[in-house]
Amino acid sequence: MMRKKVSPSLQVEEAHPYIASLIALIMIALCLIASHWQYQRGVDRHARNTLIAAHVALAPTTLAVATSDLAAAEWRSIRIDGSFDQSKEILLRNRYSQGKYGFDLLTLFHESSGKTLWVDRGWIAAGASASTPPPIVKISKEKVSIVGRVRLDKSLPQGSFFALSAGTNSQLIPQWNAQSKAKIKSERFYLDLLSSSDPAINPAAPVELPELTDGPHMAYALQWIFFAGLVGYGRILLRRPR
Repeated sequence: MMRKKVSPSLQVEEAHPYIASLIALIMIALCLIASHWQYQRGVDRHARNTLIAAHVALAPTTLAVATSDLAAAEWRSIRIDGSFDQSKEILLRNRYSQGKYGFDLLTLFHESSGKTLWVDRGWIAAGASASTPPPIVKISKEKVSIVGRVRLDKSLPQGSFFALSAGTNSQLIPQWNAQSKAKIKSERFYLDLLSSSDPAINPAAPVELPELTDGPHMAYALQWIFFAGLVGYGRILLRRPR
């Protein structure tokens, strides 16, 4: 008499019904945790995009207002007077403009009240080869008035930095200060240059704002809920009498 062949999965189900249910519950819980994580990321990103758009639309403020509350001043534009120190410059790698590789150019700025800060003067094209330095336009040391957008360490794009050792990007401004031969203690923020009283200093390719979209996080949150439902439905099917 031929015996009916029982599949391994059915044997496990018959021997350990509670283990299979426990595994299903754990998988559902993990899916729901992942869904909540993606949902929260979407909420945070939307809130940040709303803040950026609101701050960018504000009229330029003063340095004193910005430094009184840097967190509230992030992405706002400020108007300051002072002079650039072109002997203190840094090239930021891996920057693209219209699909072309280049650098962002940081130059130290001495504000009239005595404060010192870094200013991102925008994108410049790379040299003809890896060994050819990019062309940097010389600018005047005379006093100018500039308008720039307040940026913090945490708003910096991630990437490798020219003439800086590899490592964390969480404390970049102190790293920039340490790179200089002279001891520099700059402000805890830097500026994206928007305009200058000297047209020669205006960036040909200003630093662009981040893309203000909410991204796919909400769709991913729904996707994880769908996965949780599939696990539950699959467990119900396995529990049906055979």
